[in-house]
Amino acid sequence: MKFSIDKQEKYTLLGLEEEKLDTLVAPDLKSEFITLNAEGVSNIILDLGTTKYIDSSGLSAILVANRLCENSNGTLILTSVTDHVMKLLKISQLDSVLEILPTVQEAIDTIFMNEIQKEIGGEEGIEEEE
Repeated sequence: MKFSIDKQEKYTLLGLEEEKLDTLVAPDLKSEFITLNAEGVSNIILDLGTTKYIDSSGLSAILVANRLCENSNGTLILTSVTDHVMKLLKISQLDSVLEILPTVQEAIDTIFMNEIQKEIGGEEGIEEEE
């Protein structure tokens, strides 16, 4: 599987450099998501800019990542989704389950906003206990 990883303090950007996210690639991608989660990564941006096709095993890998991120109080965001892949996500009704944004920068901004909201929410919870 060809991909790039950019680990930042608040998120990890995973750029999938495969035209097809299918049964040949999906198991490796799923393993990468599990490894990142085990390392404490809770916010993942999955850049699908070069991916033109996804099959059911690819969708499954993405759903695993989404569940891992949610379980660790984080977010999975898909970016740069091609028209064909977006059609597949809509047909499978995953466009209503997954967070999909047009650009990596918008995904980064969303994650920072989510993190700020968590910090503010955590501080309010502490004040209420006092």
